[in-house]
Amino acid sequence: MTMMRSLLLLLVALAASAAAASAVQDAPFVVAHKKVALSRPGPGVERLAVTLDLYNQGSVTAYDVSLNDDSWPQEAFQLISGTTSKIVDKLDPGATASHNFILETKTQGKFQGSPAIIRYRVPTKAALQEAYSTPMFPLDILAERPPQQKFEWAKRLVGKYGPLVSVVSFVGVFVYLVASPSKSAAAKSKKKR
Repeated sequence: MTMMRSLLLLLVALAASAAAASAVQDAPFVVAHKKVALSRPGPGVERLAVTLDLYNQGSVTAYDVSLNDDSWPQEAFQLISGTTSKIVDKLDPGATASHNFILETKTQGKFQGSPAIIRYRVPTKAALQEAYSTPMFPLDILAERPPQQKFEWAKRLVGKYGPLVSVVSFVGVFVYLVASPSKSAAAKSKKKR
């Protein structure tokens, strides 16, 4: 469900960027999509894998692209891997860049993060341009979740293709029995010689 929401937000952002890019000729237009994946490496610990994807939807290169996602309070989240900021020298038209980092928390509750801030330089303008990533949905950190069914995919596969597999198996055994010579026929041919 959250993946569908994220995809919908990305499509809306890309549509808005396409409209804005057509209105402003010869300019970079940077769109950023922020995704968060939750996992539990152990009891009472939640890991957040944060991914920020940058897209230049404009017609000109963006220079000195800086990405900063400092909306994670240090008293609740600990940085495990990577950094919350990144600098890309240039982002050509149609190009993409990605940045990942991993946070860990032991604090239970809901968290609503802010969009990441992207600043970039345009050769024709003196001031830095600013863009924001897509917003993320509220996270329910360390919430009680129903246990996952480990073999759920196998049950679905058997339920969907089980009858087909059994029919193909019966046909295969039948063809094998009809096509292979019987032992009694082989024994009779030896006796005649």
